[in-house]
Amino acid sequence: MTTGLGALAQVAVTFRDLPRAVAYYQDVIQLPLQFETGGMAFFAMGDVRLMMTTPEQDEHDHPASILYFKVANIDLAHADLASRGVEFDEPPHMIGTMGATEIWMAFFRDCEQHLLAITEERAA
Repeated sequence: MTTGLGALAQVAVTFRDLPRAVAYYQDVIQLPLQFETGGMAFFAMGDVRLMMTTPEQDEHDHPASILYFKVANIDLAHADLASRGVEFDEPPHMIGTMGATEIWMAFFRDCEQHLLAITEERAA
């Protein structure tokens, strides 16, 4: 018998200025804040939690992996985020195709320069 891995449950990202990061993700990106406790904040990203914390050791003080947020309409999401002060590297553009599906993305950075993206999968 093997133990199979399940769906991703949580992603941890470190921030040097946690209150500023919480405000950015709550007010600008508008992720739902679930709770804060013991120097950590937890946000809902669909079925996955985002755990924010300060780096406890030097080895954890580095940029995070890229977080890709699914959106239903990338053009509307891009305009909405831009209206709240998000500065994108470039406008939404097609990255590639998977069969009959086009993959569209637009990249931006948060208040501590972590790279984030919005992505839409649409019919080709």
